Amino acid sequence: MIRARVTLAVFSFVLVTVLSGCEQTSPPASSQTPPENLAARVKALEDLIPSQSHMMADVGDHFSNLWFAGRAENWPLADFYLGETKSHLRWAVRRIPIRKDNQGRDVNLGNILEAFENSQLIQLKGTIDGKDKAGFEKVYKESLTVCYSCHKAADKPYLRPQIPTEPASHIMNFDPKANWPL
Repeated sequence: MIRARVTLAVFSFVLVTVLSGCEQTSPPASSQTPPENLAARVKALEDLIPSQSHMMADVGDHFSNLWFAGRAENWPLADFYLGETKSHLRWAVRRIPIRKDNQGRDVNLGNILEAFENSQLIQLKGTIDGKDKAGFEKVYKESLTVCYSCHKAADKPYLRPQIPTEPASHIMNFDPKANWPL
């Protein structure tokens, strides 16, 4: 009997608590965020995104590693670094799709990237898929010239790519015959 009364009391307490919570209403949400708050929020989000130069440093690292993977004839790794290069180039162009040159004219980086993808990157992919080391080295070197033409178009002729002298990643083993992990 006591157990039934305790159970009834607990059940009643829970029911009253739940029902009293249902009666409370929250203030109506504003249908629009004030423009100054929205602008501040957008600015805060933009500040979280890395700069285009940071993204391009990643491109340089991936493209450098691509050179060493191709030279070592580690074709799966070369394909990986080609994909990373392409992905990070697209990311950089999404960040700043149009740049102004020193005369204030628009430089459409998206168009430049599309041309680069449809020429040099497709050719590099072909040499990787064909496991053609000599072709890979030739197209890679030509690609650096095309990269530099983009830098010049964006009024950054001081950014002069070159054949890398060492890989960007010192932890990566480029030898396709290496035993994992050491």
